[in-house]
Amino acid sequence: MKIATWNVNSLTARHQHVLDWLAGQPADAPVDTLCLQELKMTEDKFPLEALAAAGYPHCAVFGQKTYNGVAIVSRHPLSEVTRNVEGFADEQSRVISATVQSPGAEPLRVINGYFVNGQEPGSEKFVYKMAWLDALHRQVSAELARHPRLVLLGDFNITPEDRDSYDPEGLRETIHHTTEERRHFQALLALGLTDAYRLFEQPAKSFSWWDYRMLGFQKNRGLRIDHILVSAPLLGQVQACTVDRAPRKWEKPSDHAPVVLTL
Repeated sequence: MKIATWNVNSLTARHQHVLDWLAGQPADAPVDTLCLQELKMTEDKFPLEALAAAGYPHCAVFGQKTYNGVAIVSRHPLSEVTRNVEGFADEQSRVISATVQSPGAEPLRVINGYFVNGQEPGSEKFVYKMAWLDALHRQVSAELARHPRLVLLGDFNITPEDRDSYDPEGLRETIHHTTEERRHFQALLALGLTDAYRLFEQPAKSFSWWDYRMLGFQKNRGLRIDHILVSAPLLGQVQACTVDRAPRKWEKPSDHAPVVLTL
């Protein structure tokens, strides 16, 4: 089974990129479930028919006009779909969760999140980010109690360590790099989750996001902020976790690249 996360930075602009990327996967090892962030569209605009024709008839969508929006797209049935963080009043469409039932496998709970950016430390948006992360922590803890086989993935807007930033000293304690944000990431791991990407030897300066400005991608001035965390019962099944940089080279790309987990 392959599960991927991709912040597409507008599905309106990049729905063909998504279809092309899915079609370009090996026929004997397709992506089973793709989690998308920053749809920037309402649910009625979601390309259900095109995805079904591509082999992904099962979609759980939580859209929003202009901003945010998340979706889970799968080759397999989805059940127990929930939206946003339970008990946290939020007008933004940031989280969608579903249970994936693939043939011959136990159910897998998937939580797909577009984490709050936070703007800058000390701002109202940063305070909102801290409160949102507290609420998410509570929800993930509760979900793990119900669903031991769980994957938390998406655009976290957090660099967990210095090696996840192209300039850790110059950007220290700026947004995505603050001690507070990294503590929240570690708190999620403390629930019993593991950063699947770090289970394997990875090239130095491996990132998943690059700024459009100042030749960010060409100069590899990036951040690793897109993550896939797996629960303990899945650890023995993890075979690979990679960043696919290829779509970032396409015409008018998202500023994020897909991250793919193989179980």
